[in-house]
Amino acid sequence: MKKHQPTILVVNDDGIIAPGIKALIEVVKGIGKVVVVAPDSPQSGTGHAITISKPLRLDKVEMYEGIEMYKCSGTPVDCVKLAVNKIFKGHKPDICVSGINHGLNSSINVIYSGTMSAAVEGAIESIPSIGFSLDDFTWTANFEHCKKFVEKLVLQVLEHGLPQGVLLNVNFPAGEDIKGLKICRQANAKWKEEFDERIDPYHRNYYWLTGVFQNFDKGEDSDVWALENGYASVVPVQFDLTAHHAMSILNTWDLNV
Repeated sequence: MKKHQPTILVVNDDGIIAPGIKALIEVVKGIGKVVVVAPDSPQSGTGHAITISKPLRLDKVEMYEGIEMYKCSGTPVDCVKLAVNKIFKGHKPDICVSGINHGLNSSINVIYSGTMSAAVEGAIESIPSIGFSLDDFTWTANFEHCKKFVEKLVLQVLEHGLPQGVLLNVNFPAGEDIKGLKICRQANAKWKEEFDERIDPYHRNYYWLTGVFQNFDKGEDSDVWALENGYASVVPVQFDLTAHHAMSILNTWDLNV
């Protein structure tokens, strides 16, 4: 009997020509049938945004031999929605992989990340999903040392699946000497944000968002700790944002009107 060849949806937020998605394609094309749907331009920081105020374009492109590829005019989440509804036509892929992102999506960055939001959308569609990111923002980033870990995780997820409503947020540290994969929790950290105020030629104010990353977490089981100590962090993420521990507190309130 012929072995089932898994179908793999590849997405990202850095755009279809980004080196990171090329590296991801190079890994997963040896595992199954690959379909790529990626934004036609960079979409970093878009979070879980969707396009509702203008039409979406989805155009087939020829970039890598034997790989079915489409560029989308929308967000990373739009890419997943269009893939499921128009390319796979309701027949879900076996796995959705997003990235490899140029820059970390550890800790609170998962909230803002287009890379991770694409993976979240895959999980919402009940597709086992993983988001991959590397601590290197440059266009010349070297992804070679990440590939064996990407392959291992993809194969493990295809073999074992993931709990319903759970996806994986995987971040690789800078440098080529990765000690291994470490299962972690999301660190308690945030950005202390500032806005660099400037004046345009028409004497109007405009602003560039800047900031400093603040880690309040001293634990040795967080993703930030793992990355700082040379490990690739693997955080199981859920999209149910209910604070279950707070329900008992709210139930003590007098809410009678």
